[in-house]
Amino acid sequence: MSKLLERLMDPVRSGVYRVGRADEVLDAAGGSTLSISRIPAPAKAALLRAMAKQLAFPDWFGENWDALEDCLTDLSWHEAAGYVLLLEEFQTLGSEDLAILTDVLGSAAAFWAGQGKPFFAVFVDPARTLKLPDLFRQA
Repeated sequence: MSKLLERLMDPVRSGVYRVGRADEVLDAAGGSTLSISRIPAPAKAALLRAMAKQLAFPDWFGENWDALEDCLTDLSWHEAAGYVLLLEEFQTLGSEDLAILTDVLGSAAAFWAGQGKPFFAVFVDPARTLKLPDLFRQA
């Protein structure tokens, strides 16, 4: 098992991170029991629709931040050993929406860590523009 996969399987390390390339995470987690979702985040509405589709949210999902947090802290309809959300194309998401999204994802990660299940929200940020910790140090 790679060090990155070990990290992704550790609920204590759940959180919101950044990586330079999506393929590093996809390669490490491929074939594992983790649910991996690639989510484009160019604008709030598109992001919420993409999350609903990728994570099979129920019909009652209201496409707003509160409903997103409710769904991300349930996921009973999308059982997995853990969750990895790869957020891409976020550069055009407004700064206020990005801050709210990061807070919602952090709350979900804390919830799942408390349940003993890994939850990682990982922004694909090759330019390292986000003030988030790196998921791992590159060699």
